[in-house]
Order: sequence, then C-alpha cells, then structure tokens
Amino acid sequence: MMLRRADPDDVAGMHRVRLAVRENVLASSSVTPAAYLARLEEEGRSWVVAEGPDVVAFAVAENDGRIWALFVDPEHEGRGHGRALHEIMLAWLHDRGLARAVLATEPATRAERFYRRLGWRFTGLLANGEAAFEYDLRARPDLGR
Repeated sequence: MMLRRADPDDVAGMHRVRLAVRENVLASSSVTPAAYLARLEEEGRSWVVAEGPDVVAFAVAENDGRIWALFVDPEHEGRGHGRALHEIMLAWLHDRGLARAVLATEPATRAERFYRRLGWRFTGLLANGEAAFEYDLRARPDLGR
C-alpha cells in the first residue's frame, strides 16, 4: 500500500472508487473527470492510496477547508486507508493556516459515524438533507509539520 499525492493518471481510479461505494452513492453524473482534475492542484489537493497500479481509496480537500471527498473501495475497507487519508488532509489544511475544516455527508451512515469518532462536530442539517460537520484544526497541534 502506498499513500501519495494524486496525479492526473489517478482520476479514472478515483472515479471508479467513487462509483463503487455502498453509501453516499453518487446521485448524478455531475462529478466528471474535470472535477477531479481541478482539485488535484488548482482548487485543492488530492491523495490516493494505491496497491500496485490500482487506486483503492482517495481523498480531496479544497483550498477553503472543505472536504470534497474521502472514499474507500468496499473491497479495501477496514485497513486504515480512510483514517490515513483523513490525517493527511487535516495536516495539509492545518499547514495552510486554516482554523477549521468542514464537510457534509448523508446522515445515519458509516461515514457520519467515522467523522464523529474522529472528532468532527455536527453543526446541523443542510437544506439538501445532508449532515454538516466542522473540525477545529487549532485543537490539533500535532497536525503541524
């Protein structure tokens, strides 16, 4: 297993993982390869966990502190990939000088439980029904590199 920054060659694998998940299923085709490419460097930073040439998990943080994606291929769950990606995203946001990170996910899912366990604070339901969370990056001095 290798955790590394994503590059353009990883986009197809990232999208394959995104379409493979059992919860927080992509409801539309609005997420295109261009959306991933923009978040490799321009609008944020992306990372992948790869086993050989295959992407098995990925995460994307946006420049403003929003978590755009954190997904693990169902065949590779329970191996610590999600937690490792979570930590590298938070460290990157912390190093950018941001005070907080935010995200939204479907309520009552494993993703919601994952984020709560890792210290995210529920801030309410959004108009689209998703659960909103925030994370205080200042509370984690260990994130600084």
